[in-house]
Amino acid sequence: MLNYSAPNLLLKDKTILITGAGDGIGKSAALHYAKLGATIILLGRTVKKLEAVYDQIIDCGGPQPAIVPLDLKGATRQHYKDMAATIENQFGKLDGVLFNASILGHLEPFKQISEDMFNEVMQVNVTSQFNMIQALLKVLEKAPSASVIFTTSTVGSKGRAFWGSYSISKFATEGMMQVLADEYANSNLRFNCINPGGTRTNMRAKAFPAEDPSTLKTADEIMPLYCYLMGEDSSEENGKTFLAQPK
Repeated sequence: MLNYSAPNLLLKDKTILITGAGDGIGKSAALHYAKLGATIILLGRTVKKLEAVYDQIIDCGGPQPAIVPLDLKGATRQHYKDMAATIENQFGKLDGVLFNASILGHLEPFKQISEDMFNEVMQVNVTSQFNMIQALLKVLEKAPSASVIFTTSTVGSKGRAFWGSYSISKFATEGMMQVLADEYANSNLRFNCINPGGTRTNMRAKAFPAEDPSTLKTADEIMPLYCYLMGEDSSEENGKTFLAQPK
């Protein structure tokens, strides 16, 4: 699946929501999914970035995407309920979600983590996903087959010193995925996690400022796994965490 070659129009007639779609892995996934025929709902906090991705999709001949400007830090349950209602009214169903947006917080000793910073990381990385998926489940259930992909990290399966807030949020993300996968086993919904590994993104540069980015894979290079898990070839995959760059 790491070398998966997606069939042409693998995602034709599918509607897929991507969070953090303005750059990095989210942007790459949006462009790849659109090339495979999907209608993309681009969610992010920076309209200018979303509009640039929108234009790229149109220029490549992809289906006209939709833009949802939303800051996960301040979004409420009502925002997600309204969004779900709009998606249902406009598209009738939702075939996939890629939860890509997250924040790093501060890398610091556990005893120095402030309550405000911890709450901010949990709000964006966990609570927003909890509220969003609760609101979207009824629209996902309308699809013949729907795939939900959460984004985890190596520190989401083994805690690492100084990565407290982010690490805890990713443990919670994996737990949320596993609960949903078990509840919806043998249904038309499937839930999995991807650990992208060290990838050439802004978050990676923030976490490892001295690292040479040219030594890392680009977001485009890890897209085969993202395409595999969103398409029907992965219909039997549920409740798993996949490594985009296994050691």
